[in-house]
Amino acid sequence: MKYRPIQPEDMDAIFAVRVATWHSPNAVDEMTALGITPAAVLEMLANGSHRGWLCEVNGQAVGFAMGNRNTGEMWVIAVLKAYEGLGIGRHLLAQVEAWLWAAGWEEIWLTTDPDETVRAVGFYRHSGWRDWKLDQNRYLKKRRPAGRHP
Repeated sequence: MKYRPIQPEDMDAIFAVRVATWHSPNAVDEMTALGITPAAVLEMLANGSHRGWLCEVNGQAVGFAMGNRNTGEMWVIAVLKAYEGLGIGRHLLAQVEAWLWAAGWEEIWLTTDPDETVRAVGFYRHSGWRDWKLDQNRYLKKRRPAGRHP
């Protein structure tokens, strides 16, 4: 497994992973409606608001994660089902968290599915994230670990 920062030329690969992990057959249309397009993500990376890391296995993208330093949000994490349980998500999440802590955030947040049975909810809780609020999404927060300073 190789981990590295996401580069502009990775857009096709990360969107392929994200579409494969979106819990709807209308992933592309739904992401586009939310303003999540390759051009938009390229702009986010270029203006420095977002940064992300990619995991490759034999040159193929199998997972990635990105954060938003302007808001302190752990913005997205996606790992192909065949590669779940190998620690890839944990490693990618740690990269984004470390970047957000280094940006000066004392508390970071994310949104996930409101359904308690969705695997991501347990993954985040196991990683130290705590429930913050619940509406059509579940919001979780995480405080900077003691001793972690920018």
